[in-house]
Amino acid sequence: MAYTVVLHIPNEVSVLGEVEELPKPADNIIVVANPRQRDGKDLHYIDHGTVKVIWPLSKLSFIEVLGDAEEEKIIGFVRE
Repeated sequence: MAYTVVLHIPNEVSVLGEVEELPKPADNIIVVANPRQRDGKDLHYIDHGTVKVIWPLSKLSFIEVLGDAEEEKIIGFVRE
C-alpha cells in the first residue's frame, strides 16, 4: 500500500510524494517516488526525469502522512 507524504525540509519548500512503506524507528533514509512541490510543480533542485529520491531522515524536520481521498468520503443519510 502506497502512502502519500509531505516531507518538511528546513529552509526548503515542502516535498509531496509517495512511499511504499513508512520509515521505521531504525531507518536512516526514506525513498520517495514522484517528488514534487505541494502544488504539483517540479522541484528546482531535482532533475526533471527523476522517478525516486532517497532522503536522509536527519535532513527532515517532520513527515506528514496524508489520508486517502476514498477514506475522506463520508456517506450520511438525512431524514427530511
